[in-house]
Amino acid sequence: MKLNTNSNVYTIVYATIVVIIVAVLLALVSQVLSPRQAANVKLDQQKQMLVALNQELGADPAALYESLVRDTIDRENAKPGIFRFEVDGQTKYVLRLHGAGLWGGIGGYIALDEDKNTIFGINFNHESETPGLGALIVEEPFRSQFIGKHIRNAEGDIVSVVVLKKGNQAENGEEQVDAVSGATITSTGVSDMLKENLCTEYADFLNVENGDASLNGENDENVEPIKEEGE
Repeated sequence: MKLNTNSNVYTIVYATIVVIIVAVLLALVSQVLSPRQAANVKLDQQKQMLVALNQELGADPAALYESLVRDTIDRENAKPGIFRFEVDGQTKYVLRLHGAGLWGGIGGYIALDEDKNTIFGINFNHESETPGLGALIVEEPFRSQFIGKHIRNAEGDIVSVVVLKKGNQAENGEEQVDAVSGATITSTGVSDMLKENLCTEYADFLNVENGDASLNGENDENVEPIKEEGE
């Protein structure tokens, strides 16, 4: 019997077969590329932390990261994430940040000295802030303002650092940096993100005395220990 290629049944069966074939091919491509995509995400995160640590990325950022990182308390698919590094013989803590800007999510990493008070460096990222305005939070002129600032007040309480329009003064005595001109909402988002993350999400960690076992990967089931060479 001759196949009627003009019938509705033929059209439906043909379309179904094509859709199935395309779906299978896409699934296979996704499966093949998934490890590479995960590796790229991991490398990007490492680069962002290195920038927060004021490091030149060089030709092999992954190797540089591994040479500096000591411990991680990084919860899979959850926030916050805490990382301990050693830079020039000094301990630095890097904390993952997350918040909201004008058009989407913003985030980054903040590096603190061992005193858990002085900002050693910071790096920001964003999903869709306005180019030339809110997107400028990723640039060095904005980020460099945070270096040397303190997240605690004179009494030792965590108060964060506020981002304010130039000329304004913080109401509660917090240390401050200048907002990005013309990007009030994004700048406020950065300020709120720092306050929420430092004063709430990381408060327990920041208020624990250095040397506590949990900071070095002991007695914490969520810790991902750093393996020494040869293990």
